[in-house]
Amino acid sequence: MTTEKQKRDKPWIFRTYAGHSTAADSNALYRKNLAKGQTGLSVAFDLPTQTGYDSDHVLSRGEVGKVGVPISHLGDMRALFDQIPLGSMNTSMTINATAAWLMALYIAVADETGAPRTALTGTIQNDIIKEYLSRGTYVFPPKPSLRLIKDVAIFTTSELPKWNPMNICSYHLQEAGATPVQELAYALATAVAVLDTVKASGEVDQAKFGEVVGRISFFVNAGLRFITEVCKMRAFTELWDEITRERYGITDPKQRLFRYGVQVNSLGLTEPQPENNVARILIEMLAVTLSKNARARAVQLPAWNEALGLPRPWDQQWSLRMQQILAYETDLLEYGDIFDGSAEITRKVEELKTEAREELKRIEDMGGAVAAVETGYMKQRLVESNTARLEAIERGEQVVVGVNKYLETELSPLTGGIDSIMTVSEEAEHNQIERLNAWRAQRDNKAVADALAALKRAATEGSNIMPPSIQCAKAGVTTGEWGWTLREAFGEYRAPTGVGNAMRNDVEGLDDIRADVDRVSKKLGRRMTFLVGKPGLDGHSNGAEQIAVRARDAGMQVVYEGIRLTPEEIVDAAKKEKAHVIGLSILSGSHLPLVKDVVGRMKAAGLDVPVVAGGIIPPEDAAELEKAGVAAVYTPKDFELNRIMGDLVRIVEKKNSLTNA
Repeated sequence: MTTEKQKRDKPWIFRTYAGHSTAADSNALYRKNLAKGQTGLSVAFDLPTQTGYDSDHVLSRGEVGKVGVPISHLGDMRALFDQIPLGSMNTSMTINATAAWLMALYIAVADETGAPRTALTGTIQNDIIKEYLSRGTYVFPPKPSLRLIKDVAIFTTSELPKWNPMNICSYHLQEAGATPVQELAYALATAVAVLDTVKASGEVDQAKFGEVVGRISFFVNAGLRFITEVCKMRAFTELWDEITRERYGITDPKQRLFRYGVQVNSLGLTEPQPENNVARILIEMLAVTLSKNARARAVQLPAWNEALGLPRPWDQQWSLRMQQILAYETDLLEYGDIFDGSAEITRKVEELKTEAREELKRIEDMGGAVAAVETGYMKQRLVESNTARLEAIERGEQVVVGVNKYLETELSPLTGGIDSIMTVSEEAEHNQIERLNAWRAQRDNKAVADALAALKRAATEGSNIMPPSIQCAKAGVTTGEWGWTLREAFGEYRAPTGVGNAMRNDVEGLDDIRADVDRVSKKLGRRMTFLVGKPGLDGHSNGAEQIAVRARDAGMQVVYEGIRLTPEEIVDAAKKEKAHVIGLSILSGSHLPLVKDVVGRMKAAGLDVPVVAGGIIPPEDAAELEKAGVAAVYTPKDFELNRIMGDLVRIVEKKNSLTNA
């Protein structure tokens, strides 16, 4: 007896977020992953590239090739995509402030290799608003940044009709502590801000505007609250259809589709018992694949050991195999939406939609997403939500297996040995700078000057930024030169930190610590002062913000000026503010050179103040930092912020010989 075989849906695009060290090394990794069955590329760029600096800039020190691939010019982009057919590849590029530049470099390589612009398929993130709120790789103020997004959207819709010019990214909002309602509202408010900018420009008619709307995509996060995440995605699809139809008059149902890719939650990955992360990643993937009507178009999964350091190719392969097993070995793709008709799902979706509409209305009333960034409203709400999440974990109200419950464990065979994570060679930065200098020496300087002048004119006169950016790419302009030219035209921006000055009065469990801070402050003769600094280009400020908030609530005088500070600026601030202890937060893997630089400058300035460091810091690096004079090192396993506050008090007491005073 035979049965008719069910027709299977086409799987989503399988991606792995990757890039490190050099363009050549990253290219080799991409080609290896494609050979293993990956069906799309997801490019991670290093922090200098993301923030518009060349690899030899002072702020780039220690950051080159650490969290992604360094791309300083067209030669690097050629090497990155060597032997990869751009005309048939689906490429996602996680780039924001410098999105127009990286897009220009990508187009220049496609032109060189004969790939038609009309065939190029992929996505550029190009979402600056969430950078002000969470990830921190912004450069320019909000309004000119929106103008750049608009230019890319209009240019690509005409020249690269298969390309998604903006991938509105709620992923990092959840990483920064966003609730599902905030993730919905802030991402949709961002989309509204961009589309309003496009419409107000007068550069497209309604038909072309519909094409712009139809090319907007989203990049979301999926956490462990499985049912809520399924409902969040269904709410996203319904709200987007509603906004595009009612606000913008889009009549074509295809142009109203909520098209999204996803990376599941990295925030919830744990350093203790990291093998538990495999189950977390799999469950989170189900939240964005089970509901056919709200299924992701592309999925990329973190590796199980990302809380420990940079994953190896084998770790990335494990995550890719999870996707392939779900898509090819199960019957998931043989059925319609299994949640249709569920009363519980419908109830939760409607609840999320109602609350998201209310939050969208609040943002609209204050002038839209840009105003909500500039006033600090959205950032403050995220800091508050993240504070509540961390406090729930500390109190045991939110269980994290292996962290605050079920701590007993066997030794893991996966984490033994010196090669349990991948490290970036110290030579990578030196070699990248040598290649950059060689590139500058061989190019036509007149062509470079002419291209930069055309870029400056476009920026100041308001014409589309993409054609002169492509001209710059082909002339040999570097990332730093492109970035500096637009800095001159638009200025730079420092976003609100979301960390207020006033102490909260509703924090449980702080009475003893507040008493200790008061006691030590009296002995010091003034309020104990804690300077929180983020040296280098790492913009992931969640940890620094939460430490600053808790220290403030514990009664300390907190100095926190946000992200992207040079070691020199941090030392100057410590001297000016007469800090009693300095906390350095670095999550990019650049902790050794940056912390040592700060400590060395302090010694040179005659500043004898204890330094503590936090980040994703392997044990051997922690030992090296402590040997260099760092008083304490904290990693993701140190989630008890009150204990850290107690440590800071004792460190200051000991340094100032107050223990017996």
